[in-house]
Amino acid sequence: MSGDVSARAIAVIAKTQHLPPESITIDKTFAELKFDSLDGMNIMFAIETEFDIAIPDDRVPHITSVREMVAGIEELLVAKEAAKEAAKQAPKQR
Repeated sequence: MSGDVSARAIAVIAKTQHLPPESITIDKTFAELKFDSLDGMNIMFAIETEFDIAIPDDRVPHITSVREMVAGIEELLVAKEAAKEAAKQAPKQR
């Protein structure tokens, strides 16, 4: 996992939840952090904004820890970059 992605994600979680960043680690679950579903939605929206990604609605209920969130962000960032590269490589339509 990229340290930059996890640090940024933790910073977003801390800011969104008004928690000190040092209280959030990659191994914490949302249950341990006492986040409810509304907290989870607020965090997801903030993460989408921070990383300029769209988290599919069907994946949201399955993200239950900081580690899962970071892994999902990284996966979406890789897919986004691949889509950009594919668009560059595609022949121009007239």
